[in-house]
Amino acid sequence: MSARTDILERLRSALHDAPEAPKIPRNYRHTSDLTGEELIELLSDRLLDYKAGVSVVDEASVPARVAELLAGASYVVPAGLDERWTAQAPGRVVDSPEEPLSVEELDGVEAVVTGSAAAVAETGTIILDGSPGQGRRTCSLIPDHHVCLVKAEDIAGVLPEAVRRLDVTHPLTWISGPSATSDIELQRVEGVHGPRKLDVIIIRG
Repeated sequence: MSARTDILERLRSALHDAPEAPKIPRNYRHTSDLTGEELIELLSDRLLDYKAGVSVVDEASVPARVAELLAGASYVVPAGLDERWTAQAPGRVVDSPEEPLSVEELDGVEAVVTGSAAAVAETGTIILDGSPGQGRRTCSLIPDHHVCLVKAEDIAGVLPEAVRRLDVTHPLTWISGPSATSDIELQRVEGVHGPRKLDVIIIRG
């Protein structure tokens, strides 16, 4: 008998008379009745509370806003990101599945610009799923400054609403503000396991 089989046998023996697990109620909200503008306002409020920067612009204003936020910094984009969005920011470096940048190369750039798959207004959460324009998790976590583009139509009111829009077999990255934690003296420390600065550009349709 293998160690694995032995462990599983012991677990079955210990649990043979365990009571049946109670049915979990699913009576939480699955949808939101907020309007498009209310979703933008709520998401913006939550992101600002997390100390992220927020801009709400129309699509024509995206290139200028991206260039302003980057302010001449070196930056990387995932393959598939709309080139028009970074047209006014020179020095675009592409990270692609065919030619992925090394950790050292990603660490050497100052910022990353990505798209997003969905956002949850109630929690201020942005979700990346690794699709074209969003890239690998490494690409969005190593540079110190993340500029994330969120289309207004991709904003959901509540979490279940957003999850239904996702392919959960994709590698999902959930972002709620810049990376931060508190040290032993409860002092906020940023950039522990991701970018220390997050700027979100919400694009009105």
